Amino acid sequence: MTATTATATAAGNWRTARDASGIVTVTLDVAGGGANVLSTKVMRELDDVVDAVAKDRAVSAVVFTSARDGVFIAGADVNEFAGMTDTAAAAATVRAAHRTFARIAALPPPTVAVINGHCLGGGLELALACDYRVCVDDDGARLGLPEVLLGIHPGFGGTARLARIAGPLAAMKLMLSGRTLRPRDARKLKLVDQVVPRRHLERAALLVVEKRPARQRAGFIARLGGTLPARKFFARIMRRKAAARAPREHYPAPHALIDLWERHGGGEKQMLRAEADSVARLLATDTAQNLVRVFFLREKLKSAGKNKTAGGDAHRAPRVHVVGAGVMGGDIAAWCALCGLQVTVEDPDAAALARATARAAKLFHRKLRRPRAVTHALDLFAPDPAGYGAARADVIIEAIAEDAEAKCALFRNLESRAAKSALLATNTSSIPLETLGAALREPQRLIGLHFFNPVARMQLVEVVRGAHSADAAVQRGTEFVRRINRLPLPVKSAPGFLVNRILTPYLMEAVELMGEGVAAETVDRAVLQFGMPMGPVELADTVGLDICASVAGNLGVAVPQSLLDKVQAGNLGKKTARGFYRWKNGKPRKNKNAAADADITDRMMLRFLNEAVACEREGIVADAGLLDAGVIFATGFAPFRGGPMRHIQTQTRTALREKLTALAAKHGRRFTPDAGWDG
Repeated sequence: MTATTATATAAGNWRTARDASGIVTVTLDVAGGGANVLSTKVMRELDDVVDAVAKDRAVSAVVFTSARDGVFIAGADVNEFAGMTDTAAAAATVRAAHRTFARIAALPPPTVAVINGHCLGGGLELALACDYRVCVDDDGARLGLPEVLLGIHPGFGGTARLARIAGPLAAMKLMLSGRTLRPRDARKLKLVDQVVPRRHLERAALLVVEKRPARQRAGFIARLGGTLPARKFFARIMRRKAAARAPREHYPAPHALIDLWERHGGGEKQMLRAEADSVARLLATDTAQNLVRVFFLREKLKSAGKNKTAGGDAHRAPRVHVVGAGVMGGDIAAWCALCGLQVTVEDPDAAALARATARAAKLFHRKLRRPRAVTHALDLFAPDPAGYGAARADVIIEAIAEDAEAKCALFRNLESRAAKSALLATNTSSIPLETLGAALREPQRLIGLHFFNPVARMQLVEVVRGAHSADAAVQRGTEFVRRINRLPLPVKSAPGFLVNRILTPYLMEAVELMGEGVAAETVDRAVLQFGMPMGPVELADTVGLDICASVAGNLGVAVPQSLLDKVQAGNLGKKTARGFYRWKNGKPRKNKNAAADADITDRMMLRFLNEAVACEREGIVADAGLLDAGVIFATGFAPFRGGPMRHIQTQTRTALREKLTALAAKHGRRFTPDAGWDG
């Protein structure tokens, strides 16, 4: 920690240095440039380091740091979770980590974690085993225990230590949600002792060692939440809330965590022993293994957007020009400004620009919170009724009405105004790029960037390659999507691309069922029981029935007359407060007593799966993994099932095909099994 270093050693992925005052700095720097994660090997080496420190009586303090900018420790090595179905082996791994962290907690000299960035999962559990935690004041850093998102719960002692420090109820809320915290919010929960500018981290750690303040611990009132009567009372409430979001049969981890806390939360030692067995059992479940697969699918999408562009402008933030200030165009522009890009929004309608600016301001206040940051984002968002920004833009995104003729006219105009180096992109949801590219002199400049609504929540963007799209243009579009913190999915230009192609027959089947007299609530309930996050009827109302009918028409999918009647009457769903449901205060009014029906589930989900198989056969995406990733991150398809293709793989493929054949005989050709089922 000081300029004068008496000794310095390295143990594989860990470096240790002791200064003249006896302060030992232990630094994690995973070899080979890999992520700073706690693999089995890294943990064994850490145990050796702790052993050496414990035997050295000259040590006056121990400081844990990271050699990686912006990352302390990103958690356990998720690679080791895949295929870990031996519960005994998993429990042994967890108990080994417990022993190492317990030895850190028992070290006689004070221990300090210097958190210079992301501190997640096992990384935070290591920090919680230290006496003190000093954290960088950086809104981009995140701290938390998000293991529930992988189908498990904290397993390196976090369930017990977090409860002691933050209080049992606050700890359970954080772990059950899987959410992560900014440093200042983590300070409020006592997860860290100090939040300081990056340049003061070392000094703050030295002061903590020198002053040795009282260790963070939940107050008396907060600790009352851990008494047995309180645990039993609050566990009932937690189970009810968890069941509404994540049914036990689909997502066992939150319920296992609640059970663990209710039974063993009265004592830290008992909690730690039970934690190891509980997390080992969860790791072996299909849910955990599928969610681990989803984690890697996300990483695969992220890696597709790594910057490969040559030239001096490769790392400059692109200037963006969005044409169309409707909900979609305005929200794309707002998101780009939120991500630090200079944005102009073109629309001749001043009222539309005003509404887009108001929505942008609302987003900035919600996401950024600090007045100065909000002002900066608003400065980046410029209404541009005359479209002057097109000439200066690096990326131009068209987001006007879904009308091929209007879009072609716009692109002819944009090509004449845009810089030769500008990337031209369309947000069309269903029109093939070849149709739009025919309007351009240089169609190789055109790609699709298909965002999903609401833009601020939906992570996926389809990056569409047309027949004439240049490789460099597709790569630039992919990099741009990562630059705005979204997941790029490379797809081939075809009607509906991937997501709308799969969703549309599914939504139309819901309308068919209602035409047969099935209640909307019954249709939605059947699909929710399968594990979808939202029923198809509510989804159609949310998207807009006019948009659903338009996309179905563009894709050549039969549109039921009942849907056309709703559109004709102006009952378009949520935006008009009436569609298949009546809407009040942004929520549909439903009969909550609707029961699920297995036959309805089959009709809905088999149309969904049949279209997914067709997309794989046609090569809309490169492989089944990308198809699963696209559908999960754009539609929320039951993540615990691992995606539609994974679900088919884990079922009896022949049996699913036979069900489709039976449905085709009963309900018509729309259920005819795609040829891909035979592959």
